[in-house]
Amino acid sequence: MNLENRKYLLIGLVLLTAIVFISRLAYMQLIDDSWSRRATEIAEKRREIVPPRGTVYDRNWKKIVINQISYNLMIVEEKLKDFDTASFAKLIGWQKAEVIHRLKEIKENEGYYLNPATGKRESNFRKDRPYPFIKDLTLEEITQIAHQLGDFNGAIYEEPVGTRYYPFPNGANIFGYMSEVNRKEVEEDAFYRPGMNIGRSGIERAYEDVLRGIKGVRYVVTDATAHEIKPFANKKFDTLAKPSPHLILGLDIELQAYGEALMKGKKGCIVAIEPKSGEILTMVSSPNYDPNLLSGRKNIRKNYPTLLTDPQLPLFARPLQAEYPPGSIFKLLQSLICLQEGVIKPNSSFSCNKSVVGCHNHPTATSVEKAIQYSCNPYFYAAVRKVIQPNKKKKNEEDAVIGLDNWHRYMSSFGLGKKLDVDVDFNAQRGGLIPNSAYYNKYLGKGNWAFSTIRSIAIGQGEIKLTPIQMANIAAMIANRGWYITPHFVRSIGKKGPRKQYLTRNVVPIDQRHFEVVIEGMRRVVYEPGGTGKEARNEQFVVCGKTGTVQNGKNKKNHSVFIAFAPKDEPTIALAVFVENAGAGGVWAAPIAGLMLEKYLKRTVTNKEKEEYIKTTRL
Repeated sequence: MNLENRKYLLIGLVLLTAIVFISRLAYMQLIDDSWSRRATEIAEKRREIVPPRGTVYDRNWKKIVINQISYNLMIVEEKLKDFDTASFAKLIGWQKAEVIHRLKEIKENEGYYLNPATGKRESNFRKDRPYPFIKDLTLEEITQIAHQLGDFNGAIYEEPVGTRYYPFPNGANIFGYMSEVNRKEVEEDAFYRPGMNIGRSGIERAYEDVLRGIKGVRYVVTDATAHEIKPFANKKFDTLAKPSPHLILGLDIELQAYGEALMKGKKGCIVAIEPKSGEILTMVSSPNYDPNLLSGRKNIRKNYPTLLTDPQLPLFARPLQAEYPPGSIFKLLQSLICLQEGVIKPNSSFSCNKSVVGCHNHPTATSVEKAIQYSCNPYFYAAVRKVIQPNKKKKNEEDAVIGLDNWHRYMSSFGLGKKLDVDVDFNAQRGGLIPNSAYYNKYLGKGNWAFSTIRSIAIGQGEIKLTPIQMANIAAMIANRGWYITPHFVRSIGKKGPRKQYLTRNVVPIDQRHFEVVIEGMRRVVYEPGGTGKEARNEQFVVCGKTGTVQNGKNKKNHSVFIAFAPKDEPTIALAVFVENAGAGGVWAAPIAGLMLEKYLKRTVTNKEKEEYIKTTRL
């Protein structure tokens, strides 16, 4: 290499070194504030102020989720100089060996990572970061030791932690619960520090970004023993914490408690919606549990394993996660589609041919209204067949593909076969099943099916699966005569109203005149002879409903289902009741629905004998 080349090589190395150092310096000063923050903390302490978690109210401004304060005893290893382990152990009532073990446990719980620079396995534990040494101390417990914490040079201090409290022991599947953040969550979001809580399910998870508020920062000058002397720079650099706006739910907590009382000793659920707003009035999942059982780390550690292993599945949110065949309530949607497609008219009549499909004894259904009233299976078999086999292809199998996919588009517009974007733990929800041609091609084989193969879908059986919240939304959509707003819990975030997606009407492709036919049929179910929903009748307002008796396999008792809305002309509540293994829809689901409707609309119940019987009977 000649001298000229060496000169250029040397210049290049110098420039490259300069670029590396300048880039690193710029990163440290402009992007990574940890160095400047660390330098500042030599002279003063940076105190992060976490605001209290947001309060939750029901639609009548009753507080349903509030805060209680507990305390974590935090420890920073970097400051543990000349640490008197024996004195600290005596202060908190532990043995010295227990303190040493706990310090080791904190480090091990943080885990390890492979350092790409050194290729060595290194700990995620940071000596400069505070970690909770003891969690969930009461005010009384922390008061007994707080005055001596200053003896440990600022290495140990108390930190308040908000714990949720539920004044009403109801709605656990709605509110969800909170638990301690993990290491990944701390690293991914600067809001959190070890020992803090985060929403894990329900409203607490869905609205975590709202409920946690915005942190503030306070800087203080401290002495050698870590005691505060004065605010730093006369509070010039302090920022105020911003508390969360409160959440107002559409939930009626008294109706929620009443529904849980009616469902005690039974498996199933109740979902009630205000049709015009889509606000969920109640969502009962039974069996249930007191939400306070999962409030705070001690309670979670004590009660969660028991709830998780309970064979009655109290943690299983049936309204959102259970998928059931809908049974005869599905006939309401079949009626709307058949009318819209023009394959039947309001006064169309079909004979009740029990050789085609089983049915109970009733007069001939000479109209759609009477077919709904009597819940005639052969009627809907004949009507739906005209939709699925529209005579557009010569081969039945090819014709059924066209008809079924057209039928599927209607069902999809009703919000079926997919998750409803309910604002509570969306990931845990299920979407049910509405089969299309691709589904049957996959499982039965292309060209191997037609309406005669899949005819059970005409009466809401077979492959059809709905969640209870979808069933309630069907009632709301019919009550509105052709539209619905996606069901949701939060009526307003502070004064801002709900999230934008809960202000949009979802309009279904059915003419309004067809809804009036179906609604009259629903009225007849409750009030006319031969109707199966008489147990939901109320003379103070007009109830429109439909029963369903859902087949549940061989040697198993059928499920009982009922959907309804009231009052007929200006509906303010729509609901679905599903009771597992309870028999016919008119026996259990309908009377429960009737009591719920009266409780909401009149705030009292007149038939105390029926109420007491339902509350005390175990199925």
